[in-house]
Amino acid sequence: MGDGALSVWEKSSTARVVPPARPRKLAKVPFVELADGRLQGVVSSGSDIGRVYVSSVAAGSYAYACSTNNNRPCGGARGSFCNHIRALVGEAVLQYGAERVARYLKIDAEGGAEAHALTSVMTASRPAPGDSSAAAQVFSRFLRHLAYLELAPTTRPSPEMQWFPTTRAVAA
Repeated sequence: MGDGALSVWEKSSTARVVPPARPRKLAKVPFVELADGRLQGVVSSGSDIGRVYVSSVAAGSYAYACSTNNNRPCGGARGSFCNHIRALVGEAVLQYGAERVARYLKIDAEGGAEAHALTSVMTASRPAPGDSSAAAQVFSRFLRHLAYLELAPTTRPSPEMQWFPTTRAVAA
């Protein structure tokens, strides 16, 4: 192996970053992800600058949950999707594209569907309120992402990002 050449392990140990489908503004929905069988994320409050909501929609059943970061239930998520969940779906479509969001949430929608159409299909099925126990984990991941934004740009390794030793490490 010559200088600058990467082994197969080194090539496969990197995370591929997928660019957003379309640029989005982060003020209303600073964090959105398709993970753990849900569309989930953090949505800013429209009335209180210091409050955020952790919202989610389960794949397949469309069971929804929305609560503040202090686990107080959202007043608008009684019997149907609240505005936080609608905003989350809209930003997910911008981030990942409508087709990918529909596929992940198992929504049977025609090609080219947008956020409003996806939300309509989900609400037409009359989903039940879901479990909000994952809110703490989602909010924790959001805070971890914020911490990385505070780091100065560098090409040096970040210790908390090094989960595996290098292949050339010698055991002591």
